[in-house]
Amino acid sequence: MVKSVVSREAFRGLFALYAGRAHHDHQHDAENRILQLFVSTKDIPDYLLELWSAPTQPLGPETVGSILSPPARQIADGRAHYDHASNFLHALLRDVGRNAH
Repeated sequence: MVKSVVSREAFRGLFALYAGRAHHDHQHDAENRILQLFVSTKDIPDYLLELWSAPTQPLGPETVGSILSPPARQIADGRAHYDHASNFLHALLRDVGRNAH
C-alpha cells in the first residue's frame, strides 16, 4: 500500500488557508463553506489520503496547485458544494486522473 504523502493535518491546513483568506477578504459566507469542509477533514478515511498521494506525488506541487485552486475557489464562490471533505477529495482525484494522462 502507498504511504500517504499528504497528511491529514496538511489537508486540514489547506482548508484553513482558504478560510483564512476568505476571512481576510470579509467573505463570511465563503469562510463558513470552507470551514465546514475543514471540520469534516478529521473524518477522511486513510485510504482516501493514500489514493490522493499516489497520483499527485509525481505531478509536483505546481500541477497539483493548478488542479486544486479552481475547485477551492468554486466552493468559496458558492458555485460548488460538497457535504464532506472526502467528497471534495474524490472530485479532485477525478481531476488529477484527467491531468495525469
